[in-house]
Amino acid sequence: MEKIHVTVWNENVHEKEMPEVAAIYPTGIHGAIAEFLNKEADIEAGTATLEMPEHGLTQEVLDKTDVLIWWGHCAHDKVSDEVVERVHQRVLDGMGLIVLHSGHASKIFHKICGTRSLNLKWREVGEKEILWCVNPGHPIMKGLGDHIVLEHEETYGEHFEIPQPDELVFISWFEGGEVFRSGCTFTRGKGHIFYFKPGHETYPVYHNPDIQKVIVNAVRWAAPVGGPNPQYGWIEKPWVK
Repeated sequence: MEKIHVTVWNENVHEKEMPEVAAIYPTGIHGAIAEFLNKEADIEAGTATLEMPEHGLTQEVLDKTDVLIWWGHCAHDKVSDEVVERVHQRVLDGMGLIVLHSGHASKIFHKICGTRSLNLKWREVGEKEILWCVNPGHPIMKGLGDHIVLEHEETYGEHFEIPQPDELVFISWFEGGEVFRSGCTFTRGKGHIFYFKPGHETYPVYHNPDIQKVIVNAVRWAAPVGGPNPQYGWIEKPWVK
């Protein structure tokens, strides 16, 4: 069986600075995500973090990565522009990208979306979040019910300043009344991108089996399909014999 090679990238800052986060994710958020991905027979997951040389995202690592998962929050500005450009080119060439939670404010997601900034409303009070499926036939929904309940999460609210998604998979409702487009897909070049909102660091969201299932499904959906490499520029009718 040919495996999907995943790199889980995480700042790994909160885990070092906040004991309550380290207690939830003793191996880091990246370690927790890689652990459940590696239980799947068709997925092989490794990790990379901000403090590693080139943030762990060397050209060699990216060339071997089918899907990159990105979690960031407090150190977006510390990510090298050179690395962001390297990731962007790989996405255009077909590498999948899954952006989690506050990765919405990362440099790579800004570049993918082409917006001046990625704004939204937020409150950190631990209210209930219900993610409602609005696209039940989507591959990311395989094996899931029509909603996921998280008893405690950070609240995000519209307007979420993103371009119109190719597909909307989830909309979230929060106890305070906010709603949010919490599962959105995009295509850039040959690359498939999925933004998925849940994952605030002080709640055990990535231990939730349904959230894990969404991410596993998203990895399979975002993996390269092995299609042709388009040719651009002037060309002399190669299809005419």
